[in-house]
Amino acid sequence: MRNLSIITEFLLMEFSSMWELQVLHALLFLMIYLAALIGNLLTIAAIVTDPQLHCPMYFFLSNLSVLDICTISVTLPKFIVNSLSGSQSLSLLGCAAQILFFLFFSATEFALLLAMSYDRFVAICHPLHYGNIMTPARCVWAASGSWLSGFIYSAVHTGNMFRLPFSGCNVIHQFFCDVPHVLKVSATDVFNTEFVLIVASLCSLSFCFAFLIASYACIFSSVLKIPSVEGRYKAISTCSPQLIILILFLISVMIAVLRETSDTSSIQNLLVAVAYTIIPPFMNPIIYSLRNQKVAAAMGKMTRRIFFHQERNFHP
Repeated sequence: MRNLSIITEFLLMEFSSMWELQVLHALLFLMIYLAALIGNLLTIAAIVTDPQLHCPMYFFLSNLSVLDICTISVTLPKFIVNSLSGSQSLSLLGCAAQILFFLFFSATEFALLLAMSYDRFVAICHPLHYGNIMTPARCVWAASGSWLSGFIYSAVHTGNMFRLPFSGCNVIHQFFCDVPHVLKVSATDVFNTEFVLIVASLCSLSFCFAFLIASYACIFSSVLKIPSVEGRYKAISTCSPQLIILILFLISVMIAVLRETSDTSSIQNLLVAVAYTIIPPFMNPIIYSLRNQKVAAAMGKMTRRIFFHQERNFHP
């Protein structure tokens, strides 16, 4: 009879039975969450307020920062609240919403990274035609297409996963509604259809990955042809942050796809999930702040302008 019971809510795994350790977990992830929010918000504010950063590369970067804020906000706030309250339950609708938005923002980020790599390809390999190719209208269309494709992808997967009722054990051995763990309690027909969708997705990702490799191969081939060392360094510095973020994102995707779903090791599940849900949104603004001099300079000017304005108001 237990296998035939219909699931109406899921129970997320708690990582300790001691309330003190749960509070410690919550405070640690709260600091990570606030740091990610502040870093990405500062990046967006610097790009919006500095006219020198009103160009395609930083337009895509601002979209990436918005996606990072949304991605980390899908999972961490609920985990923090659950750790502080001691409640591990999540409704079926809440689980569907987590999967929908997590897939939405993750797929959109990958599509946006493709657009960013193409932007760097045109800027370095075809600099004389950059203004004609990367027009503002085309940049808006590329960003809009990334968001739309991400939504369609997540809607197809989420709609398939939740089209039939769940039955069996409702315990999810993760701190959020993770796709592999939810599929383990789904109907057989849903699992088979989702398997086909995932295989089709991996095939599409393989073509996109081949496009990325070809783009960056052309980029570095063009960089090596630049005669001056300063010119080569400047060209590499403009595309290295995107390449680092892309590598970080691909590693996190590989961890998410190739890992085994464990029902026993909560620490292992936590570390693996952190690798692909928390580290990329947390690291992206750090990579751009440290590697991109223009963004760092814009942040510095914005900060000085804010503090100078406050001091002037304080001392009339």
